[in-house]
Order: sequence, then structure tokens, then C-alpha cells
Amino acid sequence: MFDVMKGIRVVEIGSFVFVPLATAVLADWGADVIKIEHPRTGDPYRGLTTAGTTTHVGAVNLSFQYANRGKRSLGLDLAKPEGRALLDELLAQADVFVTNLRPGVRERLGLGVEQVRKVNPDIVYVRGSGYGQKGEQTETAALDGTAYWARAGVATALTPPGMDRPISQRPAFGDVMAAMTLAGGIAAALFARSNTGKAPVVDVALMNVGMWQMQRDILGAPYEQVDTTQRTVGRTERNPLTNNYLTSDGRFISLAIVNPDSYWAELCHVIGRPDLIDDPRFANAKVRQQNVVACVAEFDAVFAANDFAHWCKVLTRFSGAWAPFQRPADLHNDPVALDNGFFTEIDIDGENKVMAVSTPVNFDEFDGPRRMPGAPEVGQHGEEILLELGHGWEEIVALKDKGVIT
Repeated sequence: MFDVMKGIRVVEIGSFVFVPLATAVLADWGADVIKIEHPRTGDPYRGLTTAGTTTHVGAVNLSFQYANRGKRSLGLDLAKPEGRALLDELLAQADVFVTNLRPGVRERLGLGVEQVRKVNPDIVYVRGSGYGQKGEQTETAALDGTAYWARAGVATALTPPGMDRPISQRPAFGDVMAAMTLAGGIAAALFARSNTGKAPVVDVALMNVGMWQMQRDILGAPYEQVDTTQRTVGRTERNPLTNNYLTSDGRFISLAIVNPDSYWAELCHVIGRPDLIDDPRFANAKVRQQNVVACVAEFDAVFAANDFAHWCKVLTRFSGAWAPFQRPADLHNDPVALDNGFFTEIDIDGENKVMAVSTPVNFDEFDGPRRMPGAPEVGQHGEEILLELGHGWEEIVALKDKGVIT
């Protein structure tokens, strides 16, 4: 889609979403990403289709597609000496090595920092983890639902008071945040290598990303007399212009006008209530707060008088901050998303195409079309990659016969 990382080769040994999605971002930016998978089982994330835990079209796992688009796959048995030797050949020509293997597995496979650096001292070595590389939980299995959502305090903060258990996150909710963080870290490391000649080691932990997301609450927590995350602020406790309003057909409009006096008259004109401009109860932010119940009631009545589509059209004339509360399906027809290329077409197999969310970074005002190849089958590019490394067909066939490659 872009060529800002053209010429950069990335070798990934990753599974599920966090790390693979980070390298998918690099593929979107033009990097050559080679995904190393077990030749028979592949990335276990592929199996979620048969487990019934992800959306699929036919036998195609849509979640695997968005996290692995634009890559090449080499099915490689790293437990066999020949497989491990082939990986070293790839690493010797790579710029970046990315993995979410835990420390014990990395050590067993000879994939620690020093071991990889013996093969290629200039490689950027990247680890995605649940809980970091130090302390008692380095070997603990982690997904974003545990390390990001639960451990980092995100779930507790977002669960409304009075519920008998924490709410659940949306699929890969923390993984996508951590993936962009990791992709940015890799880009920074490559920049540092070009400036200093030294390739950094990059670490991103899901728990740290969750804490980053929650930093306003974490920062203030030692100084709060109560846990403010466990209190719901009522609609009549706030500025009436930073509120949500229900339309006649059961949808919601969000107003987020934090400097309301600058927008009060304009808003009243746009919603068809110019009489409210000079109402002494609402003359400025101070008196509107004193009369907040009455002001919210007026706005409730105004928005309830017309449907969602009406307000989406009317409010386009308003210069203040507002937005419709949309459902995921609405985004496929959102003009802002379409005009700005917020979708990328993924070609799964030449016939089936799906619209995935674009990597949220644009370069040089690129306006599309945004298209990427779909995720590879296990070992789909094995022969191609080994031929690039200089191996002949007889050797490739022999490696297949031994089960070293797919």
C-alpha cells in the first residue's frame, strides 16, 4: 500500500493477534514480512474458525486475514536441525526479528538475543509479551483479555458500578492497541539503527499498553479519596453540552463541547431553538450549570423530536464537536471512513474480498485504492523463499520429504 519500508525484511515467529498484527502494519508500509509457522499446524489462530470463536466466510478465518495480510509464509519445523539452520539463513538477511515466544521457548530454540545476534549483529530484535521480560511472570501465558484488560485495570474502570462482574472486552481489544505500539517501536528502532549503527532490542508488553491507556486514572489514584472509576457521573452533573441525547428512533447523538459559551448560540440556531440563546437560565456556562436539570430536559425534548438520520444531517452545519453513536456495520457506509481510505480491500483468494480497517497512519496524502493480498496459507511461499536463499529444487524436495518444510 505504501513503500516507506520497502527493502526492509521482517521475520516473524508469532501467533494470535498482538505480534502478527504489528508485522501486518509493517507489511502495509511496504516491508517484506516472512511469517514462520509450524509446517503442519501453523499459527494456532488459524484454528479459531473450527472452534467457532471468530467470524468466517466459508473456511476463511476473517480474523486471521486482518492480522496476517500481505505476508509470506514459510512452514518450518524449528525442532529439526535443518529447519533451525534455514531460519538462521533468513535471519542473516533480515532487518527485524519479531516474536511472542516466551523466554523458555526462545532459549530452547536458540532464539535469545545473543544467539540471534551471532547470526546477524545488525538485526532489530523485537519481543511482544504479556508481562514484560523481568520478574516472576515472564513465563505466564497471556492474552489481551488477561494482561491488558484485567491486570492493567481497564476492565474495572469501564465496568459500570452495580454490575455483579466485570464486562468483557471486544475481540482483540488490547491486541490492536499493542500492535500499533509495537509497530511504532520497530520503526523507531530502525531509525535509531540508521543513525547510530546500533540495532536496539524492542520490548512491548500488553500490561504496559493497558496501563498507558489508563494512565490518567493511574496517575491520580494515589491522591483520590475514592476510586473515581467506580462512580458514574450523572447526566445532570455535567456541562449539558458534553452529554448524550436520545433520538426518536432510539439512537444516540454525542455532544462534546468543552468550551460551551463559544458555541451556545450557534448550537441553538442549528437545532432550531434560537429562543434558548437569551433564556436567562442558560445565558452562560455558569448559569447553565446552576440550571443543568432544566437545560438537559430542553435538549432531551429537542433531540427526541426527530430521528437519528435527521440529526446526523442537521448537525453537519454545526462547527462544534459532536458525533453519532454508530454501530460497526454503520462504518462500512460512513462517508468520512470512505473518503479518507479508512478501509483496505483484502483479496483473500482472487474471488473473495473483504474490507478491513486500514492501518491508521497515512503517508503523502495517499488516497488509494488501498488493497493488500490476503493472509497466506501455511507454507504458501516456502519454495519461493528457499529459492531466494539459493537452495535448489532437489534440496527443497528433500526438505519436504523430511518434514522440515511444508
